[in-house]
Amino acid sequence: MMHTRRAVFLAATCSALLALGSCKNSASKNESRATGWSLNDKNSPLSHPKSSQAQKTGPGLVFVEGGSFVKGRVQDDIMRDWNNTPTQQHVQSFYMDETEVTNSMYLEFLEYIKAVYPPSNPKYDGIYQSALPDTLVWRNRLSYNEDLVENYLRHPAFADFPVVGVSWLQAQRFAQWRTNRVNELLLEENGFLEKDARFKPLENEMVAFDTEAYLKNPNAAYGGAIDSLARRASRDTIPSFAKLSDGVLLPAYRLPTETEWEYAAQAPGSQREFNNYKGRKKFPWEGNQTRDTDRRVL
Repeated sequence: MMHTRRAVFLAATCSALLALGSCKNSASKNESRATGWSLNDKNSPLSHPKSSQAQKTGPGLVFVEGGSFVKGRVQDDIMRDWNNTPTQQHVQSFYMDETEVTNSMYLEFLEYIKAVYPPSNPKYDGIYQSALPDTLVWRNRLSYNEDLVENYLRHPAFADFPVVGVSWLQAQRFAQWRTNRVNELLLEENGFLEKDARFKPLENEMVAFDTEAYLKNPNAAYGGAIDSLARRASRDTIPSFAKLSDGVLLPAYRLPTETEWEYAAQAPGSQREFNNYKGRKKFPWEGNQTRDTDRRVL
């Protein structure tokens, strides 16, 4: 039994040494480190991955650097509810909207839905209506304001105000729509689609672009009409399609998690011992003063 354990230990040690030795002898750029096959060869199905680049920041987003923070109640629980126990949370870096989704941003979504899926067409009955927010929230007893029922969503005076009355499902659909429109423009800018191809679904009954469908089967994009919209280097050549590995398309927009939301709201960009109170910053901004003339960002 003793000899068996020693043999296993030695085998593991030798494997580690071999792995370290192979790391030092790195393969050339045209040779695979995994198989030794030549890369970017016309007879080889393997291709060398492109060098990684920093992800492009999407429209209206700001980068929030990840870190750790204490989530939950850190003050004395006078009522003894014990329903918000503090826990240490780690958050990965992510992007988040600089402001809330405004009325003007959501109206863009509604106008696009109305143009691509006109309510007058019985085939699209209910699609536009299902995207409309509930403006009757302004008749709530705690926020009653009859004027805002008619004016808040569409009046230009409230264009930059946060949109209200949006359900979770509507927010998910807005995020999906935003993902598709951003990536559609990126494909145009990087030469994978003809100029102004994104406006084609607005002019006729062509199926709108969908990022997930494009990645799974590019030939089926735009309802199979991608062949007429894809940009070519010359006439009668096969169109090129973007892949996820190209780094052109952005990840899908989504709603932030509760932990990400609290982390971004606290903005713990500079945790310092003098600025901490029981593992949490005294103020949402940097520094230990209640007033500061400098602008504070995440």
